[in-house]
Amino acid sequence: MTDYKNLKLIATSSPHIRAAENTRSIMLDVIIAMMPALVWAVVKFGFKALTLTLVSVVGCMFFEWGYRKLMKKPQSVNDLSAAVTGILLAFVCPVTVPYWMILIGDFFAIVVVKQLFGGIGKNFVNPALAGRAALVASYAGPMTTWLDPAQNTAPLFGPTADVITAATPLAYMKQGQIAELTAQYDVMDMFLGNIGGSLGEVSALLLILGGLYLIWRKVISWHTPVAYIATVAVVTFLFPRYGASNVDWMLYSIFGGGVMLGAFFMATDYTTSPITKKGQLIFGIGCGLLTVFIRYFGSYNEGVCYSIMVMNLVVALIDKSVKPSRFGVVKSAQKKEAAAK
Repeated sequence: MTDYKNLKLIATSSPHIRAAENTRSIMLDVIIAMMPALVWAVVKFGFKALTLTLVSVVGCMFFEWGYRKLMKKPQSVNDLSAAVTGILLAFVCPVTVPYWMILIGDFFAIVVVKQLFGGIGKNFVNPALAGRAALVASYAGPMTTWLDPAQNTAPLFGPTADVITAATPLAYMKQGQIAELTAQYDVMDMFLGNIGGSLGEVSALLLILGGLYLIWRKVISWHTPVAYIATVAVVTFLFPRYGASNVDWMLYSIFGGGVMLGAFFMATDYTTSPITKKGQLIFGIGCGLLTVFIRYFGSYNEGVCYSIMVMNLVVALIDKSVKPSRFGVVKSAQKKEAAAK
């Protein structure tokens, strides 16, 4: 017979929503959405792209399991959030980085940024981007060495001193070498991914397809990605540089670098992005503006990583500013209540 005395009744406030989705299913959808870009990375850069990603995933999951085991906390490694962080961190690194280096980034992302702040749902910046920022600050040379797209293999093991490197499209744009840029890469190369760059961000087409899959699955909404990409497109179209045409400069700006990866997979992170649709639009616009400003006026070629991290820090302010009024509450009374707090 059922022991009714030991049953626990959990009562929560309405509304009560029953859904089949959970953290694991959502993260699985994100992993599926990233697979086309990973396959393309293997095609372009060789099997080192796959092994580096696998090492990053295993490292993130191990560090999450180990930390929670050490601190005697319930295990969360099965929700696949650590695996997503591992893939994303590999995606924003050059394929030539050593395995030990990606593991350091994994440790920083999972232990320092995620677990020390309470685990999933409590980190205030995107763990994968924070891991990349830590690696760039510590190992600037390896993190800014890009495999020549004409040489589509990187050694699985050993030194990479003999690897042929080349400038990325953003490097040409930063230096004002427009003639060299257009001679090396055309717009279709940029769109398809026949360019140098980080492991998982080179093919705009496959990242867009992955993003559309997430929108179709209702894992993310369109507001942040569209606002982000549109902002970069509008600003770069209105203010091209170094004599480039408006359209060419805009297309090279949105297809080069990490705009597509950041817009669909980084800026839409549930924990570090706004809740409301209006807030997501503001967040995307802010990410887009900061990306262009860093590229134009900063010392780095790329601005996606730091723009999203900066906007992560103001998510609470955005949510507070666009918080909808409670039903039946007069706005003046709500303002007084907020001021009292």
